[in-house]
Amino acid sequence: MAGTAPGTPGTPRVLRAMNDRAALDLLLEHGPLSRTRIGKLTGLSKPTASQLLARLEAAGLVVATGTTEGRPGPNAQLYAVNARAAYAAGLDVSQSRIHAAVADVTGAIVGEFELRTPGRAASGVVRQVTDALDGAVKAAGITREDVRRLVIGTPGAFDPATGRLRYAAHLPGWHSPTLLEELAAALPMPFEYENDVNLVAVAEQRLGAARGHSDFALLWNEEGMGAALVLGGRLHRGFTGGAGEVGFLPVPGTPLVRQVTKANSGGYQELAGVQAVPRIARALGIDTPEQPYVPVACGLLAHAAETHGEDPRYAELLDRYAERVATGLASLVAVLDPELIVLSGDVLVAGGEALRSRVQAELADLAASRPRLVLTSVPVRPVLRGALESALATTRDEVFDTSR
Repeated sequence: MAGTAPGTPGTPRVLRAMNDRAALDLLLEHGPLSRTRIGKLTGLSKPTASQLLARLEAAGLVVATGTTEGRPGPNAQLYAVNARAAYAAGLDVSQSRIHAAVADVTGAIVGEFELRTPGRAASGVVRQVTDALDGAVKAAGITREDVRRLVIGTPGAFDPATGRLRYAAHLPGWHSPTLLEELAAALPMPFEYENDVNLVAVAEQRLGAARGHSDFALLWNEEGMGAALVLGGRLHRGFTGGAGEVGFLPVPGTPLVRQVTKANSGGYQELAGVQAVPRIARALGIDTPEQPYVPVACGLLAHAAETHGEDPRYAELLDRYAERVATGLASLVAVLDPELIVLSGDVLVAGGEALRSRVQAELADLAASRPRLVLTSVPVRPVLRGALESALATTRDEVFDTSR
């Protein structure tokens, strides 16, 4: 009879690797644990748990971190994932800056850097990316070669058929058909690119309000409106990467968006985008400054959330804006029937629970199904956090695989 091939499911090597990964995931989730606790959580015997920890310690994947208080002895030794076992990086790219960060394998951010890019020459995108990454790497006290993987988040999406960035005309220099090849030549580690709003959904799924949900949508509203769709636990990107570009969505009360690759107005963006908030406020007689829209809109909605019970104008602002937000969401719900919708981005977050509850009530009137609406629980740099989580997921799969 022929021998079993290495790595065949059910062989001791694969079973050990599965136990190793289960233990590492528990340490990531719970923090330092004793071998007795690891044994109980994994169902392994004490000797097997001891062998497992010895194996992982020898591989440099776990380290001893001390003992449990009041319980001396070998069973009280605590173990944790070795944070230095690997590093991953993420970039959040916008029109005016690139924000970079490096995280160790536990997910802790160990270095950050922000590169301002207004007016930078279009030919300098590769240099911008490497400069931003190098800044974060330097802040982390490591080198480029220590970073196992990089995920870059941008507005729009790279069309897999052409390799060109679409749906992001406002991002200068990022539309070259050879950009991805140029980045691959300049970077020493594998890299991936992802739509920025999709990365916000990754952050919510891994760390935030969508944990435990396999079907949800996320609505983002800052400078532009966008959505991310998670179906069956996986991001749905669409044929050209354009799934979720809801700013173009035809909705009642605004012009149709025609020739969407050119600058124009209309659709859901005009109905409920950031620019709609000051327009509604002015129509209600609320003294409202001119641009920039985002801080103005956020200020108006935050004030409305605090004072809507005292000033009927601000209550009406919330009511009117909630109706507009719900109008576009109703189309999304009719097609996808998601279990959950996460509201994210500074504009929606500014309205808080006062806005969320109104959107929920409006949506109940407009849609046949009634998904639960929740506010983001990853409000700080969610694109960057999603990029890091995406990079870390692949990095951990590679580093934690002890079957090889």
